Amino acid sequence: MRLEGKVAVVTGAARGIGAAIAKRFALEGAKVVVSDADPMAGDTSVEAIKQAGGEARFIACDVSDRAQVASLMDRTIEAYGSLDIAVANAGVIHNHPFLELDDETFDRVIAVNLKGVFLTGQEAARRMVDRGIQGRIVNTASVNSVIAPTGLAAYNASKGGVAQLTKTMAMDLADYGIRVNAIGPGSVATDLFRAGILTDNEAMRRVEMRTPMRRASEPDEMAGVALFLASDDSSYVTGQVIYADGGRLAQGHVIQPKD
Repeated sequence: MRLEGKVAVVTGAARGIGAAIAKRFALEGAKVVVSDADPMAGDTSVEAIKQAGGEARFIACDVSDRAQVASLMDRTIEAYGSLDIAVANAGVIHNHPFLELDDETFDRVIAVNLKGVFLTGQEAARRMVDRGIQGRIVNTASVNSVIAPTGLAAYNASKGGVAQLTKTMAMDLADYGIRVNAIGPGSVATDLFRAGILTDNEAMRRVEMRTPMRRASEPDEMAGVALFLASDDSSYVTGQVIYADGGRLAQGHVIQPKD
């Protein structure tokens, strides 16, 4: 198992990509702290991991609050004795036309999606450095780090920031042996996606038009990328954003869906 003996924290791990990452890490031998702002969904994620034979526990955290993030890292170390991997996955998204986007919404998206990555990475890295741990930090960026769909000014700005922050973190932490990378998902078939896009023929058609592989990914496919970045398989990789997007960015234009 590729993460045998490791301890990992995954934020935003109650559902979707985060839950898939937490489960995959646990099945690869890691002891996992599932963290999220939703305790009920977080407990469900932990139970799924345990039923699959993994080790996990839940700790609630608002990643925009430094005190809560610091407590998350300390409680992880108290519970499992180490902190080897931190995945900064927590995120929110709001769709508003630019001229209607208010300060409160913009600030909240930036606070969770960008500041939350900063706080998670910094608090984790400080503890890794203090303990001489050559750890791994994995952030969740997006294809929206590069492209800019309309109505998503705050989200696009936050994910662009995550991509650049990932590179800067990697440079600053390289001397400590801490590697920092990010995943850049395209369309992912989370529960929210399934309830909305998959039941809307026109919306699904748009996904097919912008994705050469003609489908959305499964959350577990993103977990596979995270596992690569968290394991020794990527021992010479740092400062990178891996865009797992079915070819969307490479294509650069829309194609007609299959009949």
